[in-house]
Amino acid sequence: MDFRSIAEKRYTTKKFDASKKISKDQIEDLKHILKLSPSSINSQPWLFTFVSHNETKNALADASFFNAPKIKDASHLVVFSVQDNLEQFERHVEDNLAEGSVNFYKQFVKEQPAEKTINWLSQQVYITLGFFLAACAAMEIDSTPMEGIEPEKYKDILKIKDHKVLFSVAIGYRDTEDGNQPELVGKSRLSTDKVIQSIE
Repeated sequence: MDFRSIAEKRYTTKKFDASKKISKDQIEDLKHILKLSPSSINSQPWLFTFVSHNETKNALADASFFNAPKIKDASHLVVFSVQDNLEQFERHVEDNLAEGSVNFYKQFVKEQPAEKTINWLSQQVYITLGFFLAACAAMEIDSTPMEGIEPEKYKDILKIKDHKVLFSVAIGYRDTEDGNQPELVGKSRLSTDKVIQSIE
């Protein structure tokens, strides 16, 4: 299937089939794909936490407001976090990045306020979200990205250190009765001429 067709069929799943689980091989593929995500200066300031353990998943669901049913029925929940310990991040830059990237960080990033740096790092994690959703769609895995969560509770439940939880994505397979499917309701998008400019 070509990517245009994949994009037309992909949607934010509102109801998952709790009886269907994603295979271990596919989960490993998704982990590898996330690892390959692009980021500015190859900064990779992220942590991805895959959760399939029911007790933990349910605890996270209870810290997710109206998103709880989706998480409880999904096969897995993937939590996306950003590095917010800047001393540790600087060591990562020094130890792992190419010389040009290190120089860019020191010249343009390091001297700015910490809040601005963490915001820049967070933007890199949001790039991975698009990459991940596209990968899921290509693998015929349904997904629901969500910011409607309680990040501090997530952090406590998952015992995450030196990172800030940003958002999560429930993944699995749609319930056939999910009323949000494009085949049933179409896709609500603005017309091309309202969102695309061409300078020729």
